[in-house]
Amino acid sequence: MVSKILVVEDDRTLLDVLKYNLLKEGYVVVTAADGIRALEMARAEKPDVIVLDVMLPELDGFEVCRILRKEMIVPILMLTARVEEIDRVVGLELGADDYLTKPFGLRELLARIRALLRRVEMMKEEALSGDEAAPPILKAADLELDFARHRVSRGESVLGLSPREFELLAFLAKNRGRVFSRDLLLEKVWGYDYAGNTRTVDVHVRWLRQKIEDNPSHPRHLLTVRGAGYKFEV
Repeated sequence: MVSKILVVEDDRTLLDVLKYNLLKEGYVVVTAADGIRALEMARAEKPDVIVLDVMLPELDGFEVCRILRKEMIVPILMLTARVEEIDRVVGLELGADDYLTKPFGLRELLARIRALLRRVEMMKEEALSGDEAAPPILKAADLELDFARHRVSRGESVLGLSPREFELLAFLAKNRGRVFSRDLLLEKVWGYDYAGNTRTVDVHVRWLRQKIEDNPSHPRHLLTVRGAGYKFEV
């Protein structure tokens, strides 16, 4: 199936350039130029990836990301003209899956999009493979990971995890009890071509704890092993 990309950018020239080149790559492309329209298009079009600028009229990209992450698990690649690390961290904490600073090369943008699509597809294939190491459903007290549906729930409530958050949690849960360093998690979950650093892992772990733990300050499942990394326990 052809993947659908939603591009949200208020710079009309850049929006047109991105749309033209994504269409050339064979994607279906829908666009929005402000935050309100971005929400409307995401809900109506159900894109496979959202490319989301931070600086937008009506609602900025951070707020759009925060709202969408509560409603859907579509991968979000954020764009910004600012270089401060705090912007990157805020975006990741709100649920963005990747981050790209302007100006950027078109080849890099396309590579990031392909990587997001590829990793989501790999998760789906793993769920259908029947791998005994990854049961269809893993239960940990009141926490339930549904690998086939890429969904985590607590009791009757479905938790709003981003694809990257789910992938990190799923990897640790399938290897429960084993300790993984930040570098190894970055390699296994984000991939060799990811341009970020190990701070990205810490941000996602902290965000996951806010969603899956009863007391994020004293987690029962997603544990830190001092000087070594992280592990998942049931």
